[in-house]
Amino acid sequence: MILITGSNGFLGSHLIEALKDRNLSLLDRGTFNHDVSFPFFQAEINSVNNYSQALTGCKTVVHCAARVHVMDDQDENPLALYRESNTAGTINLAKQAVRAGVSRFIFVSSIKVNGESSTARLFKASDVHAPEDDYGQSKSEAEEQLIELSKKTGLEVVIIRPTLVYGPGVRANFASLMNIISTGIPLPFSCITQNQRSLVSVDNLVDLIITCMDHPKAANQVFLVSDDHDVSMSEMTRELAKALGKSTWQLPVPVWCYRLAGKLLKKTHVVERLVGSLQVDISHTKETLGWVPPQSLQDGFKNTAEAFLMSRNSRRR
Repeated sequence: MILITGSNGFLGSHLIEALKDRNLSLLDRGTFNHDVSFPFFQAEINSVNNYSQALTGCKTVVHCAARVHVMDDQDENPLALYRESNTAGTINLAKQAVRAGVSRFIFVSSIKVNGESSTARLFKASDVHAPEDDYGQSKSEAEEQLIELSKKTGLEVVIIRPTLVYGPGVRANFASLMNIISTGIPLPFSCITQNQRSLVSVDNLVDLIITCMDHPKAANQVFLVSDDHDVSMSEMTRELAKALGKSTWQLPVPVWCYRLAGKLLKKTHVVERLVGSLQVDISHTKETLGWVPPQSLQDGFKNTAEAFLMSRNSRRR
């Protein structure tokens, strides 16, 4: 049996759909929202909860649940909250998994463990951890503690660090960008051609997770994952516009204007998400597992755009 945490989430939902013919157990902090007959357990991921019922009979855990990254988190002590869920909660679950006889624990981490910008070179799985925010720090600490637990207990730990994940049903910034592009208004990204961003479709991420469930060489490894097709902000906007059936015309606003505005408005970190680079080297993933992303970036954008348009049209009825 396979336990999927965060089963109601974006990644969890896609993973369940891909594994619907397998024997699953589901865990989420929300109420059950799937049209499937798998056992479901409602619980927060934290340092004190008991997950023994959800873990009974499980041989593999895919841990997708997390306190997600929030821009400009206004909580009084956000690092403590991230640590409680993403670090202490993960280790609590993993220790109970060991006692329940689980053999493999797949942890969906984050590329933020590597850092925020790959200006000097592409990020690699072997890089020294360099998180720059509380979310990344909590994921980094969870990885380190999982590796130590693996050494002590023999639990096979697989760590996957995705880049920005998109796909049908995606929310947050990617959905906001599609919403703006769908209006047909030209966007000011024509000059943002020198940066490069690694993205990963949810279908490619799910395919890698499934590969890691049984692959003998996946045990105790760290894998970075992307579509293996990096894009500039201008190219990403152009490809999304094509997928949405909209104009690809963009306005030529120089990059220095963005950086100046970022400094004046104290939003440098937001601007860098537009004009900076974050690229990953997935050669270790491909060579170790014999894996290549099955879905192209263009097909991933097409599927995402189709789902976005269908959802928007249904809301208008």
